[in-house]
Amino acid sequence: MHNFRKLAVWSRSVALGAEIYQLCAAVTRPREHLVTAQLRRSALSIASNIAEGCGKRSRAETIRYLEIASGSAAESEHHLLVAADLGILPKVRCDVLADEVVQIRRMIRTLIERFPSNGGGT
Repeated sequence: MHNFRKLAVWSRSVALGAEIYQLCAAVTRPREHLVTAQLRRSALSIASNIAEGCGKRSRAETIRYLEIASGSAAESEHHLLVAADLGILPKVRCDVLADEVVQIRRMIRTLIERFPSNGGGT
């Protein structure tokens, strides 16, 4: 088991999820809720999967959940681009958030590559 609270990537993912959640809360048009609901779900699942992976006993399981977190980040980036293109969310804000998602994905990749093989803490 590893302490996810010590991971900068987890902290940044939590902040990203909260920011996206609040941004989507401002959307009031029902026809746009599908995109914002998917965006909220994928953004919030990044940190959740990092935390869940850190709770696993084996290196392989932890890495599997980190890979899932990376996939959720890619999904979030996609939803941000769609929300901007459709005019659901402000393009400038979506661009900034998408850049943060890209940075988080890089951090997850780095964590996976450097993950200890001896079961040591991170």
